[in-house]
Amino acid sequence: MKKMTLALLTAVLGAGVNAQVVTTTLNTYEAKTTISKHIYGHFAEHLGRCIYDGFWVDEKMDVKKQGRIRLDVVEALKKIKIPNLRWPGGCFADEYHWRDGIGKPADRPKMVNTNWGGVSEDNSFGTHEFLELCGLLNTEPYVAGNVGSGTVEEMAKWVEYLNSPAQSTMTELRRQNGRQQPWKVTYWGVGNESWGCGGNMTPEYYADLYKRYATYARNYPGAPLKKIASGANSDDYRWTEVLMKNIPRNQMWGVTLHYYTLPTGNWSGSKGSATAFNEQEYFKTMKNCLHMEELVQKHSAIMDKYDKEKRVALVVDEWGIWTDVEPGTNPGFLYQQNSLRDALIAGTTLNIFNNHADRVKMANLAQTVNVLQSIVLTKGKEMLLTPTYHVFDLFMGHMDAKLVPMNFTTPDYTNGNEKIPAVNASASLDSNGKMHITLVNIDAGKDIALNISLKGKSYKKVNGRILTSRSFTDINTFDNKNKVIPAAFNGATIGKGSLNIKLPRLSVVSIELE
Repeated sequence: MKKMTLALLTAVLGAGVNAQVVTTTLNTYEAKTTISKHIYGHFAEHLGRCIYDGFWVDEKMDVKKQGRIRLDVVEALKKIKIPNLRWPGGCFADEYHWRDGIGKPADRPKMVNTNWGGVSEDNSFGTHEFLELCGLLNTEPYVAGNVGSGTVEEMAKWVEYLNSPAQSTMTELRRQNGRQQPWKVTYWGVGNESWGCGGNMTPEYYADLYKRYATYARNYPGAPLKKIASGANSDDYRWTEVLMKNIPRNQMWGVTLHYYTLPTGNWSGSKGSATAFNEQEYFKTMKNCLHMEELVQKHSAIMDKYDKEKRVALVVDEWGIWTDVEPGTNPGFLYQQNSLRDALIAGTTLNIFNNHADRVKMANLAQTVNVLQSIVLTKGKEMLLTPTYHVFDLFMGHMDAKLVPMNFTTPDYTNGNEKIPAVNASASLDSNGKMHITLVNIDAGKDIALNISLKGKSYKKVNGRILTSRSFTDINTFDNKNKVIPAAFNGATIGKGSLNIKLPRLSVVSIELE
C-alpha cells in the first residue's frame, strides 16, 4: 500500500472549508448482532468478459494460470477474503442447462447467450471449473438454478450431482468427470429475477413454483441447502409480501432483492457516463444510491410481519452502479469504468447493509471482473484493481464482527434546492476486541468532523486508512493503476473515552481501535 503524498493529503484536506461537526456514541456493550461476512459477496455471470477473458482465459495467454483459471485475479480476490461467489447468473442462469457444461470440453455443446450480446458460449467453463475456482478462492459457491427454462428434475439432479455421497447415476457421472467426493454446495438460488428475464411470472405463480422446485432440491449428508427465493425488483413490495405469505419459513433460507444505482435513474435511455459527469449528476447518482436504505427498511418491515424471529435472510444478490458502457465496447457486455464515485457508492451501500445486519445476511456486488461495478479489470495480460476493490479491502474488519449501533444526525450535502445525508457510517466489534469503524463523506465540498464518545471497552491505539482523490471522476487506468488507492489516514485522534475524526470530502475512511 502506497502512502498518500503530503501534497495530495494537504490538497484533499484543504479543499473542504467550514467543517461541520457530528457527535455520536459507540457503546461496545450494545454489540449483539453479527454482521455476516456473506454481505461482502460477489457475482460472476456468463456475461461479457467476466468469465471468459476474465477468470477463464486462453490457454496460450502468458499469465500465471491453473488450467485456464487466471491466478493473478484469484490472488487479488483472496486478499480481500471474498466469502462467496454467485454463478452462473443473473439472467443467464435461466437459460443455462448444467449438463451442457460437464464432461470433456471438446464434447460440450455450444449455445447462444441470448441475454448478453448473442455471442456463442462453448460451455468450456462449467460446474467443475466453477467449483475449482471457488476452491482456489477459498470461497463458498452460490449456485443459481434454472427455473425459467429448466425443469424440476434438472435442478434436482444438479443438486444430487453436487452434493450426494451415495451411489447413483448422477454421482457416478460426477466420478467419471473426475470428482470423487461431493462438493457440499449449500447456497442455492431457485431461479433469478422471475418477475422479468427469469420468466415474467406473477409473484403468486412463482411462489407456487418455488415450493415445487424447493421440495425436490434435497438435502444430502453434510450439505443442508440454504434455498434462496427470487425476490423483488427494487420497490416491488407486493412481491415480497406474496412470497413471505405463501412460502413456509422452513422451505426458504432467504429472499432476494435487486437494486441498481442508475446515474440518470432511467432504464430506457442513457443511464449516464461512468467517467464524464458533473457535480449535479454526481449528486443525483448518490441520491439514487441512498435509496437502498429505504428499500432495505421497507422490505424488512414486510418480512417482519411474517417472520418476527428473522429466520429468513434478505439477500441483496445484485447491487451496484449501472452506467452506459465504455465507448466502442459491445453494448451487451456491460463493460464500464470505475471511479471514486463508485467507491463512495460501494462504501455507502455496505454501511447500509451492516446497519441492517439483523435482516441482511448476504449480498453480491455486480459483478466481479470486467462487468458493471467490477472490482477487477483486465486487458490482455494486464490487470488493475478498481477503487471499489479497495473499499472491500477497507471494510474487511466487519466480517462476522458484532454490529455496534451508531446513531447520529448527519449534516446535509446540498445541491441546488436538494439535499441528502453527507455522512454514513457503521461500526463493529471483532472477536479480538478491536473496534472497526467505516465512514463515508459523499459531500463534494466540505470536510466533516466527528466527535465520538466511546463507552464500554477502553481503547488506546487508533489506526486508519483512507480512499480519496481530487475528483469524484478519478479512475485507475492501465496507464495509471494507482491513481485511486488507499493511504494511511492520520485524521483520527483518540483520547480518554473519545475519538475525534476529521473526515475529508469525497472519502471512504476505515478506523481500527485497539
